[in-house]
Amino acid sequence: MSRTTTEKRAAFRALHASGCFILPNPWDAGGARYLQTLGFNALATTSAGFAWSAGRADNNVPREAILAHLRDMVEATDLPINADFENGFGATPEEVAQSVALAIGTGVAGLSIEDSTGRADAPQFPLDQAVARIRAARRAIDAAGGDTLLVGRAENFFVGAPDLDDTLARLKAYAAAGADCLYAPGIRTREQIEAVVAAVAPKPVNLLIGWNAEFTLKDVAALGVRRVSIGGGLARAAWGGLMRAAQGLAEGRFEGFGDAPTGAQINGLFPKDA
Repeated sequence: MSRTTTEKRAAFRALHASGCFILPNPWDAGGARYLQTLGFNALATTSAGFAWSAGRADNNVPREAILAHLRDMVEATDLPINADFENGFGATPEEVAQSVALAIGTGVAGLSIEDSTGRADAPQFPLDQAVARIRAARRAIDAAGGDTLLVGRAENFFVGAPDLDDTLARLKAYAAAGADCLYAPGIRTREQIEAVVAAVAPKPVNLLIGWNAEFTLKDVAALGVRRVSIGGGLARAAWGGLMRAAQGLAEGRFEGFGDAPTGAQINGLFPKDA
């Protein structure tokens, strides 16, 4: 039986109470349904993966298209969906609040707000403005019932400003402003991870691992991480397979399909009446 939005959100919050779980990032309904069959407890969208599937660069998809995508992903699976909601599609707190209210309406169980501006000359919002944007997102969530999880993201390591002290200061401020979970994509070392976990404790931390890491899930759990997302990692892996096979075709060779599943195997993943 399908779970209600309220049930999905409650289940998602419960996952953050203890332990450590993997939050893989599909970019379409088929991928979401397949990941559900593998036993994952929740999924997250990927702005990059979805943008590439639409023939766009990351962070270049209009808000309305993202909202439609979120609705599709929520409807595709009984698992809670965490929305990669970029920077909230607005610079001001008021714009962020409006966007967050719309995202909540899609049925997502959680959403993240980045502090990136998209500007090369000033890639992150000043701290006071970034905090005001998180507070606005918090107010929008509370006005809608308060059960959607809010993730505050410090983008330092993603935008070419890998200052750990500033990252920690931002995450602490976002936690105080109402973020339920904190996230600094791009940190990789044990020391960085431990510093982030300690800075925002007892609030949960999301860690991005979208590369061939030395860490196992058990390792990062021991560091205090509560959840691990993959970002565009699965999408990049899929693009890697496509690009290798297509390059062969462009050179007149028919190869690159040897490890691909058959059509029958893929059809068997999905109900025929869907």
